[in-house]
Amino acid sequence: MNIPPRVVTIGETFSATLSVSADSIKSFATIVNDLNPLHHDDAYAAQSRFGGLIASGTQPTAHFMALLATHFSTYAQPLGLEFDMKLKKAVHSDDTLTMTWRIVGAFWKASLNGDLTQLEGNVVNQRGETVLIGKSTILVMPKPHAPLNVERKAGT
Repeated sequence: MNIPPRVVTIGETFSATLSVSADSIKSFATIVNDLNPLHHDDAYAAQSRFGGLIASGTQPTAHFMALLATHFSTYAQPLGLEFDMKLKKAVHSDDTLTMTWRIVGAFWKASLNGDLTQLEGNVVNQRGETVLIGKSTILVMPKPHAPLNVERKAGT
């Protein structure tokens, strides 16, 4: 029997934006050791089918994943468990991305002291194009010494 979530709210949606500059593309790719010239060499990238620098797939994916930790840590203790990401379009230099997640399911898992939370989301550029879609399962636990959501605790 699945027990209703105590920490999260099914249906909750949250978003953030990310501006992707040429400098951020080059530095992020360097940090993660992605040496593809499409992320480093302006002249090479300009001659490619993309017409300029594009971000390493790890860059929008990492920011999209990190949004979960940033959002839930404001009121709880999140822990990532599973991620399924699909890259749909290249992220270009000077793109502005809107990253959105929605809680599609959750239930209280007493043995883990938290809600097993399923999310779906996407990342869209300023042209309205979907560049990334994702699914995730995370554990969202109450912060240590923080009370559970009182409204949800009633009746469980």
